[in-house]
Amino acid sequence: MAVLDVGESFIVTEQVCHARPSTAAAGEFGERLAVTHDAGAAGFGARPEGYGGPCFIGQLPMAMPPADAAPRLRWGEFYAAYRVLDPARQALARGALGAADMDLFERLAEKLRDGLFDDSAPAARIHGDLWSGNVLWDAAGAVLIDPAAHGGHRISDLAMLALFHAPHLETIWDAYESATRRLPDHWRELVPLHQVNPLLVHTALFGSGFRGAAISAATQYL
Repeated sequence: MAVLDVGESFIVTEQVCHARPSTAAAGEFGERLAVTHDAGAAGFGARPEGYGGPCFIGQLPMAMPPADAAPRLRWGEFYAAYRVLDPARQALARGALGAADMDLFERLAEKLRDGLFDDSAPAARIHGDLWSGNVLWDAAGAVLIDPAAHGGHRISDLAMLALFHAPHLETIWDAYESATRRLPDHWRELVPLHQVNPLLVHTALFGSGFRGAAISAATQYL
């Protein structure tokens, strides 16, 4: 999908002519996503190369570490500070979480900082907002739009596909798993942990209707 024009508040692309996603297209998408992730990033929280401006996920500001700090962060440190506590504090400020809720997310952040969920895989260049609505399908296969791209953990993209019911999810996952050696063996057990972030983002953006799901996902790891 070619980019035709870009401005401060818009981007114009070629039109995507929608088609029903096939099993074969889903498998190809999983393989291609693994290749994209394996291309890597400078560190957890690293912005796309050459970009130093503000970041967003939807309309919510998305916190990033300083450029010189990203290469030194372990995933758990990054996720705790920038993907759990930051959106939780934004949700708290908007009245969608309470003080007791914040205590729960602080406890999760402590476990993340302790490295309990880290693995040896380097930072991946993830889409960052890979819900099913940002995966369009045409006759040639999957087309990704509206990224919140940064250096992150590959499970985060896979988890968001699951959270919002991507079609042929198991086919995507199986193809992805076959195309990379950088997933931990127990990665499926960590999917809800990686869903804590998008659930907190939705709580901050859309209110307390997502609060229970965010708390339920986090509680599994306490």
